Amino acid sequence: MARILMVASEGLPFIKSGGLADVIGSLPQELVKKGHEVRVVLPMYLKIAQNFHDEMQLEAQYTVSINYHEVPVNIWSTMRKDVKFYFVEHRGYFERDNMYGYADDGERFAYFQKAVIEMLNQLNYFPEIMHCHDWHTGMIPVMCKEGHSFDERYRNIRHVYTIHNLAYQGNFGVEMLDSCLGLDYRLYDNGNVRYDGGISFMKSGILYADKVTTVSPTYSQEILTPQFGEHLEMVLNIRKYDLWGITNGIDIEYWDPKSDPDIPYHYNKVNVKKQKEANKLALQKELGLREDPNVMLVGVVSRLTWQKGFYLMMEKLSEICAMPIQLAILGSGEASIEEKMRQLEEGNKGKIVFYNGYNDALAHRIYAASDLFFMPSLFEPCGISQLISMRYGTLPLVRETGGLKDTVTPYNEFEKSGTGFSFANYNSDEMINVMNNAVHVYYDRPEDWKILVRNAMNCDVSWERSANTYCQLYAQLHP
Repeated sequence: MARILMVASEGLPFIKSGGLADVIGSLPQELVKKGHEVRVVLPMYLKIAQNFHDEMQLEAQYTVSINYHEVPVNIWSTMRKDVKFYFVEHRGYFERDNMYGYADDGERFAYFQKAVIEMLNQLNYFPEIMHCHDWHTGMIPVMCKEGHSFDERYRNIRHVYTIHNLAYQGNFGVEMLDSCLGLDYRLYDNGNVRYDGGISFMKSGILYADKVTTVSPTYSQEILTPQFGEHLEMVLNIRKYDLWGITNGIDIEYWDPKSDPDIPYHYNKVNVKKQKEANKLALQKELGLREDPNVMLVGVVSRLTWQKGFYLMMEKLSEICAMPIQLAILGSGEASIEEKMRQLEEGNKGKIVFYNGYNDALAHRIYAASDLFFMPSLFEPCGISQLISMRYGTLPLVRETGGLKDTVTPYNEFEKSGTGFSFANYNSDEMINVMNNAVHVYYDRPEDWKILVRNAMNCDVSWERSANTYCQLYAQLHP
């Protein structure tokens, strides 16, 4: 069994902006159950400092060179379910209102990665495998292999790099190579880290890691093509024999309709219909929808962005509004989509409700109360919402892309099989046809609907299987 250090920019239960945090919150615990020793290192953001600092211990204090200055680093730690979490503290870089989106993001995460690499030396803790996630950690394999190759302790580390979303790549000016990363310009000249006249953290991670993974088998194939490769498909094709697609799971203790503290009525496969209706009535009352346990409630919990397929939805708003359904939308994102959702609610009071922002407890209640979960993504590396909705007996309606294709089996009316509904092409006519079909099955084929709900709730959406695959991957690197 291996000593593994996971390096990421976010992780539950400490902080979250997207699905990466769910993975970091769940996968390490599952790997520990399988006998690995797993530790995690994250930046100490403002919210983490405010909410968790009191329980942490100071582990180390040292400096790293950024912009030709020695910048102090404090390393703190705390335990969560047999996993040790480290935090890199620098108030100027990380204690801000948001996690990402600043002009100096390159410098901030160069500092984070340098601090992590020196942390190993300061704590005399050298993992056998460093598992880095997304662009914020992509330079770690480079710095270990190019900057510390003289040191056997670093040379013996094997590197796994996971792409959660290829659209965000960490592309910065070439001057950062020397000033922030302490790397030689020859790595730009020979093309290893060069991208579009600058450097790319994501490209570098893909090229330098020993193994590259992404979060579903279908997405691992899609990103080898120009359509999904985000201009890195050539680089990924170089590494395709080291590229693994491993589907994410969810934390089935946290997402459990039998015991979820955020929902008013608990249920299992046996009493799902009755209790879902009770949850629906409670949510309708809470959100100001017309109270009716028999109406089909469609839930949306999402970032409201182009990636998530909301432009498709906006093309068909009049048809959707005409359907015998209610719509509960929770999310935030692009201003134009938010404005459209506000107008939609305004013109359809009692039928459509839009909660702008994110509210975790409300998300649980939407999953529990909805009959159908709407997720028409343009692309979706894995997707977690469809896994949660199936766990809660809410049938997902998805586009067949990435992890959505891998995890949702479309309804087959002849075999009475499936766990949801899906359409293949990014096309609003296809989407609305499938949505009409779902409405038809709900109202006119209730027995089929019941079978689909049972199928969905029988799906194994835990980390168990995925963790086994990660174990196989680690075993190849560390026999």
